[in-house]
Amino acid sequence: MPEPFQFNVVTTYGQARAGTMKTPHGTINTPAFMPVATQGSVKGLSPEEVRIIGAPIILGNSYHLYLRPGIDLIENMGGLHSFMGWNGPILTDSGGFQVFSMGSFIRINKEGVIFRSHIDGSRHLFTPEKAVENQRRLGSDIMMCLDQCIATDKEEELIRRAMLQTHHWAARSRETYKGGNQALFGIVQGGVSRGLREESAQFITSLDFSGYAVGGLAVGESKREMYDIVSYMDQLLPKDQPRYLMGVGSPEDLVQCVARGMDQFDCALPTRVARNGAVFTPHGRVDIRSRKFQDVKGPIQEKCDCYACNHFSGAYLHHLFKAKELLGPRLATIHNLRYLQRLMEELRSHILNGTIDAYVKDFLSRYKTTNEVARLAQKKRWLELRATG
Repeated sequence: MPEPFQFNVVTTYGQARAGTMKTPHGTINTPAFMPVATQGSVKGLSPEEVRIIGAPIILGNSYHLYLRPGIDLIENMGGLHSFMGWNGPILTDSGGFQVFSMGSFIRINKEGVIFRSHIDGSRHLFTPEKAVENQRRLGSDIMMCLDQCIATDKEEELIRRAMLQTHHWAARSRETYKGGNQALFGIVQGGVSRGLREESAQFITSLDFSGYAVGGLAVGESKREMYDIVSYMDQLLPKDQPRYLMGVGSPEDLVQCVARGMDQFDCALPTRVARNGAVFTPHGRVDIRSRKFQDVKGPIQEKCDCYACNHFSGAYLHHLFKAKELLGPRLATIHNLRYLQRLMEELRSHILNGTIDAYVKDFLSRYKTTNEVARLAQKKRWLELRATG
């Protein structure tokens, strides 16, 4: 009888990999980007629209679903796939990042992490065992261990303590995990320290998970630091198992990190910026609310095959945002997610054809990134706001 979860590397070129991931709800071609459906929906879109966009897998968050509507209700409804009407693969996050981003609202003890609900202030305890059990009951195809995520600008001793806590919880998660149709991924931590990353990778891979995630990046470090660690992880993680870089979703980062050996990605960025009028193009992110779009007759991106670009002008999307019509953010979300799915398809094709180096060079020469200083300042403010409620 075949294993319910299988991963195969089809080909490699340098560090870049093209693979296939088989799950009970379908096969995923990698590299793959997972739209975020935190509370059981990709914001503003129906499951059918997400399918048409080409998303092979989505991400749900067990922290949010645990608090509302509750694991019991979703299980009684037949599991998360049935509850939200999505018949493709689902990866669920343990909720560790959401819990730890609360800062002073949490307390860690030997059992797990105690936190207060952001909805009603009620007190809860997450343990590694409970995180696995919650995800088992949700019925996701891929589950994540509970880990302790910490900003990379903290003292190295604090980052090391969080890493060791992650290791302790990973061992308990692995002991709780009984196999079956659901895969369980371990998470490597260690900030931007090569030494800590090596120590963490050695321990986590020794537990023999179905796949491995790289956590604790895209949380305040520079892009150069992130790319350096991602490239180093290629030396530390198994060659025949999937690699998931958590929380990364800007186009330039996806291109750089696919070239450095990562297979899976997720991020709320594409949908979040879309709701504020920012859309991806081959030349960088642009603001559809800008005056330069008010009389554009063509689509926001020439040769884009998304529903928004096939049916509407840039001037119309500009009007929708200025008039605060709900259709505007929906169309921008459709465009951004289709842009990333097409980007993944192109990256995979160039890996298979052995032309990935030229593709990456050409992409990065055209794509204008956001200002690094401004990006880091914005990220810091966002993390501070989450920590203070």
